[in-house]
Amino acid sequence: MPANRGYLAGSWTVDDTFDVVSAAPDDAENAVRFRRGWFLGDGTGAGKGRQVAGILLDNWLNGRRRAVWISKSDKLIDDAQRDWSALGQERLLITPLARFRQGTPIRLDQGILFTTYATLRSDAREEKVSRVRQIVDWLGRDFDGVIVFDESHAMQNAAGEKSERGDRAPSQQGRAGLRLQHALPSARILYVSATGATTVHNLAYAQRLGLWGGADFPFATRAEFVEAIEAGGVAAMEVLARDLKALGLYAAHSLSFEGIEYELVEYQLTSEQVRIYDAYAAAFQVIHNNLNAALQAANVTGETGTLNSQAKSAARSAFESAKQRFFNHLITAMKTPALIAAVDRDLESGHAAVIQIVSTGEALMERRLSEIPTEEWGDVQVDITPREYVLDYLAHGFPIQLFEPFTDSEGNLSSRPVYRDGQPVQCRDAIERRDRMIERLASLPPVQGALDQIVQRFGTDLVAEVTGRSRRIVRKGGSGGLDRLAVEARAGSANLAEAQAFMDDEKRILVFSDAGGTGRSYHADLAAKNRRLRVHYLLEAGWRAYSAIQGLGRSNRTNQAQPPLFRPIATDVKAEKRFLSKIARRLDTLGAITKGQRQTGGQGLFRADDNLESIYARAALRQLYLLLYTGKVEGCSLQAFEDATGLRLTDGDGSLREDLPPITTYLNRLLALTISLQNTLFGVFENLLRAKVEGAIGSGTYDIGVETIIAESLVVTDRRTLYTHPQSGAETSVFTITRRDRNRPFTLAEALERAGDRHARLLVNAQSGRAAVQVPAPSLMLDDGTVERRVRWLRPMERPAISLGDFAYTHWKEADRADFVRAWEAEIAAVPEFTDSSLHIVTGLLLPIWKRLPDDSMRVYRLQTDDGERIIGRLVSPAWMAQAVESHAPTLSPADAFTAVLDGRTVLQLQDGLELRRAKVMGEFRLELCGFTDGAVERLKATGLISEIISWKLRLFVPTGAPGPTILARLIERHPLVPVADKAAA
Repeated sequence: MPANRGYLAGSWTVDDTFDVVSAAPDDAENAVRFRRGWFLGDGTGAGKGRQVAGILLDNWLNGRRRAVWISKSDKLIDDAQRDWSALGQERLLITPLARFRQGTPIRLDQGILFTTYATLRSDAREEKVSRVRQIVDWLGRDFDGVIVFDESHAMQNAAGEKSERGDRAPSQQGRAGLRLQHALPSARILYVSATGATTVHNLAYAQRLGLWGGADFPFATRAEFVEAIEAGGVAAMEVLARDLKALGLYAAHSLSFEGIEYELVEYQLTSEQVRIYDAYAAAFQVIHNNLNAALQAANVTGETGTLNSQAKSAARSAFESAKQRFFNHLITAMKTPALIAAVDRDLESGHAAVIQIVSTGEALMERRLSEIPTEEWGDVQVDITPREYVLDYLAHGFPIQLFEPFTDSEGNLSSRPVYRDGQPVQCRDAIERRDRMIERLASLPPVQGALDQIVQRFGTDLVAEVTGRSRRIVRKGGSGGLDRLAVEARAGSANLAEAQAFMDDEKRILVFSDAGGTGRSYHADLAAKNRRLRVHYLLEAGWRAYSAIQGLGRSNRTNQAQPPLFRPIATDVKAEKRFLSKIARRLDTLGAITKGQRQTGGQGLFRADDNLESIYARAALRQLYLLLYTGKVEGCSLQAFEDATGLRLTDGDGSLREDLPPITTYLNRLLALTISLQNTLFGVFENLLRAKVEGAIGSGTYDIGVETIIAESLVVTDRRTLYTHPQSGAETSVFTITRRDRNRPFTLAEALERAGDRHARLLVNAQSGRAAVQVPAPSLMLDDGTVERRVRWLRPMERPAISLGDFAYTHWKEADRADFVRAWEAEIAAVPEFTDSSLHIVTGLLLPIWKRLPDDSMRVYRLQTDDGERIIGRLVSPAWMAQAVESHAPTLSPADAFTAVLDGRTVLQLQDGLELRRAKVMGEFRLELCGFTDGAVERLKATGLISEIISWKLRLFVPTGAPGPTILARLIERHPLVPVADKAAA
């Protein structure tokens, strides 16, 4: 790892908790420098484990014989030991941290310590030090060996983030990973993940890449970095991946998807399934209404509003969580019969089926089994289906605790729980409502869970189950030929045995959940007996994009006899897009961040319009709310919408609320609507969304990531270097490219053919003499809910669309065929064969000069010249290019610059928007730095600048004494000079 030879810019101090890292002068006591890290981002199945073992072995042979390997699951130690022993090493040199109790010394002279993120996050308790401290004590603070953060995406949200529901606290796993990196500044940090981050926020754990606070990139803090990349959209994320590769900080190889087939299985619910779904939707409507009534009866809410906000929030949260979980299970269970039929066909064709799920229903099953005597486990007579989630919620989560109103010390009416003899008092009305709902739900037909359907249909002799379940209910033959359902225990090593049975061709079907979705191999391995075609079914996508992609990588890996066939299974239930949307949104950014191209994230499995959480979708949703409010949604009134979803769009005075429900809440509530109402609301929403996207595309603001420029000829006519990276030598350049496009006008024959349509009209402009064929265009739904009819004009070189209402104000008139032909042929004759133009593109490293690039367009383009040279970068205007290349960096020495500014003759312009000028403060001339951000203050002070608060404003100054020129030299080294501006003496 060549990147590990260098250190990040700047010095830092780390506190005793390893949590607080502060910028410090280089000569400060206890100041440390952090060694640069490296990121291995190869795709799933590309052999990252073997590469990690190779890196560890290289360090081992160089005398660094202590290392740490952190992964997602303790089961993956077998894979780690396999990869280590494949290089000729003793597999037992990889030792689990679990062998050493927390708080005790690690007694290993040498070896590779293997642990999980869950173990790493164990904090100090009683007299036992934390696991992080235990590892640091073993390695020593001067440790310079390797720490591997395998499956490093498990540390996502290491710094917390903002969401629609407020601030999210940092994850414990992410914080533990950061503490280990802070405590061992000289350690060689290796991040390993095929799905490193699904948003830029989630790269917070990768501090050792130096994306912020260093010299390579112009971002003082993580917040500045996130803000800049998010402003640039998906294109900026693609640039980020490319630049990291160019700097040698990142590698991301992917397996070829050549030969892989993709076949979406779309399942239409039967009329009986629609009836069942609608029945459950109606039942949840009743539960919702009764929930509100129960809260009022129990004095949680009252006529004046909410009396106990905490109790109300807990009750609503439990209800929405149960509802969302239930309908996810219900949709998955309803499409399982289609899966079973497809798997039957696969088995007949001699293939092997791999089925990917998320939910196993183990927690629910365990609760139900705890209510059944163990002697009856051999013949289970109760239903354990998704319906039990709702019944379990009603039995244990429905609010029946009685509250009593009281007035607090400030005179506010509130409520508190009622206790009698130390026991909570229950509300009789709430209990009666709950019992009636349980009775109603128990009468609805149960739909068996997906995993149980698969296991009980094909049997354990054919199905290999790789999940986290410790018990399961299986079908067994009974006396008299009658089958019975019995509880079967699964050993801790069952997953390994089941996976091996599948690879040995003893079992033809494998079902895996998240517990078996990381690091495992289920592909047609050349070294395995089972080399059959893998038909990989994505039955349940889940919520996490990286989990979905990790799962898909289980059946497509290196050393395979044949690539798999991917078959996602979807239904025609509109609300199922709720689950696909989260995946689709994350996959765009996942592909951009990890591969430098957004389309690689989902491997083509999800379409752009599956993303219902884009800015365009949020705008469309707000418009939908407005249409509901004004009564312009046919088939759904405002009252019906509010009653069905429980969402309130109006304030107490009847006006539309300012803080309308966010898109995620809307999509969640859609799950519990009847199929017909879902179709109504989704139809309007999708029309609005389509109009928003078309408008963005038409205005050139639609974020489609890196765009490809295709032309008849592209020739580089000028090259200028703007920036050279000091360590790697990588350059940022601006190219002038001459572009030639072949004009392909719409021919007269094509125009007349289109004019044959009965809705088409021949037009000639009475003022300009131009010709056009008018044809219908798709209508648009406007913001006020009205539908705008549009027409499109087919012209020799353009296809504009306008409103039919605007047509009357133009000079276009209907013409006969002869006049049209003359006008059209005259225009065609005037069209040249080619159109020449010039464009300027900044290419190479972009992030180091990101703040110097124009803000008006963040779009990134790729092209290939006539000579075969491939170029990718941002287009800039001729004016920006002229300004960027005409000036050379000033050659002013720090001492001369110090004197010139203090004399008032010069204002120094520094990169990153900083400016050094003379200022008069308290009657004395001083050197003031302007234009800094709040995130840069700490590092600037560590450089030697002095901070003062004057008139409640923070100001920074370069000392005017003897140290001044030295401190200015440090400042200029970090923020180089740009053209010097002359100024009249003050």
